[in-house]
Amino acid sequence: MDTESSSIRLATTGILAAVAVIVTGYFFLWLMNPTTFYYSTWIRTLSRQTSSTCFGTSQGGSLLVYVFPLMLISLLGCAYLHLSRKSGLNGNRGWGKWKRPLIIKGLGIVSIVEAFFFLMFVALVVWNLAMYYGYDVAKVSPADAAKAKTELWQAKLEMAALFLGIVGNLPLALLFFPVTRGSSILPLFGLTSESSIKYHIWLGHLTMGLFTAHGLGKTRVSNVAGEISLAAGLILWAATFPGIRRRLFEVFFYTHHLYVVFVVFFVLHVRISGHFALLLPGFFLFAIDRYLRFLQSRSRVRVVSVRVLPCDTVELTFSKTENLNYTPTSILFLNIPSISKLQWHPFTITSSSNHDPKELTVVVKKEGLWTSKLYEIVSSPSSVDRLSVALEGPYGPASTTFLRHDILIMISGGSGITPFISLIRELMYSRHTLKQNIPKVLLIASFKNAADLAMLDLILPISSTSMEFPELQIEAYVTRENHPPPHKKTIHTIWFKPNPDDSPMASILGQNGWLLLGLIISSSFILYLLLIGFLTRYKIYPIDHNTGKIYPAYSMALLHMLFICISIVIVSSAAFLWAKRRNAKEATQVQHTGNSSPDIELESLPQQPLSQSINFHYGEKADLKKILFEQKELNTGVLVSGPRKMRYEVAKICSSGLAENLHFESISFTW
Repeated sequence: MDTESSSIRLATTGILAAVAVIVTGYFFLWLMNPTTFYYSTWIRTLSRQTSSTCFGTSQGGSLLVYVFPLMLISLLGCAYLHLSRKSGLNGNRGWGKWKRPLIIKGLGIVSIVEAFFFLMFVALVVWNLAMYYGYDVAKVSPADAAKAKTELWQAKLEMAALFLGIVGNLPLALLFFPVTRGSSILPLFGLTSESSIKYHIWLGHLTMGLFTAHGLGKTRVSNVAGEISLAAGLILWAATFPGIRRRLFEVFFYTHHLYVVFVVFFVLHVRISGHFALLLPGFFLFAIDRYLRFLQSRSRVRVVSVRVLPCDTVELTFSKTENLNYTPTSILFLNIPSISKLQWHPFTITSSSNHDPKELTVVVKKEGLWTSKLYEIVSSPSSVDRLSVALEGPYGPASTTFLRHDILIMISGGSGITPFISLIRELMYSRHTLKQNIPKVLLIASFKNAADLAMLDLILPISSTSMEFPELQIEAYVTRENHPPPHKKTIHTIWFKPNPDDSPMASILGQNGWLLLGLIISSSFILYLLLIGFLTRYKIYPIDHNTGKIYPAYSMALLHMLFICISIVIVSSAAFLWAKRRNAKEATQVQHTGNSSPDIELESLPQQPLSQSINFHYGEKADLKKILFEQKELNTGVLVSGPRKMRYEVAKICSSGLAENLHFESISFTW
């Protein structure tokens, strides 16, 4: 077993080394991109050497330089994550020391490594702009302007606009990676899809800023496809700003689907060129992920029960197969067709796949229009006997490092407690079942009203209310009420009957199928290459070389996009159906669990044994600075989940340098 573990460790180390080499080479490629040597000598030589009847005079070189490196990284990521999961190695361990927080205006809370790479990328963009300006824009002469029948300033503006568009392809090339939820690349670098949303936002602003400048700098409408793409992008971009995104989420949600229009007309604008090749790997992987999520969302998942809390909150419990595994702090996306067939909302999973092998739970707080409708449906006196739901996910970190700490300080505000429920349940499993030593846990939970204290009762699942957890200490703060409530509160539990149309949530890909994902990526990409090879060899090449005509660039671009879709649909559908049949064999028959159970009466406080671990503080706020600085353990993990102000306060304390033992991690799902 030691030999196998050593072999796996050696293999994972080799994979990481290969990824480091590829990433370094790719960055160097971008660094050389605006130089005369690159586009006048090197890329032309490469195009001549890779010219063929199957990939034309330039496609082969573009695929080799821009596409293959990133596709290879995604495949290496699948292999690395599979080996890490098989051996139990922690894939995120090496990134822990880089998570000391920084607060940067305009970026929010970022780690040192995030700030470093952000500055490096901005420097790369500035370098490209400066090089293009020095080599091309500044050298536009009056003779060049006269040849183009324009004024000198117009000629320079046109040239500058052209290169602004070219540089805009750099952030666009990375734009889709952070929103590929089932990605193998993000966890390879210790990232999750939900924590990477901020990268998508940064890249989106930079992309649209450069493309808008590109469009405004054009003094003539030279390409209708480009204008349509820009218009779609501007509408999409306008709806992403916080004032609209948070207050009018539906507007943000629906306009974001204009990315399809943006991408299609962008490809028609740039044709099948190096600019298309830059976009291709990120969008190809995103399209695979998006189609697999579409297939998963077609199934209806059985809702076992609903617990209605006295604080406008519900806990939904879903049935799942035992082979569906996920890590603490994972999320899933929930769709309820009776409320909206199109809207999907993310929620933190509060259960542990180890502690609760057959069930999965999420907590939904009544806050917006969608959640209010859900609360009304399940809390009404004439409650339904079946709730039709669809789920996507789960999505979360490939591994966690919580056990390496001496103590975990969990700081939550309101419904921000939900990520910590899954983590505490996982620690309970490690303590009682695996007999592992676990860190002490201090949960500092702040609530506005005493009724919200009922959320503490969700920490222990119904099946484990008698399980002891002496390492847990809870400090509960109620900020807007000075005294405990005098009357009792009731948690109402609704049990749903099994329905033959519903099935347990099953594993498809992600943590449960990295090798299958690698097979889908490689097979669909190979099929795409075969299709465009046949197209070029038997359709385009004969026309371009034998008839004296040029095959229409628009037609070629449309066929490439069609072949991408065909390749992904064929391969992904086959893999999904195979996985579905495999899961059907493993899933057990859903058993009848009864219609209802007696209501649980609580005095707004959790029952034994959890209440023994809780200190209640009414009419005051937690002195977070004092609490954190009082911790003497050498390795103190600090996790915060809650309002933006709370996260910033904790990040500021941990980044002050006054306590070197504090290791910060923010958990935020606010888009």
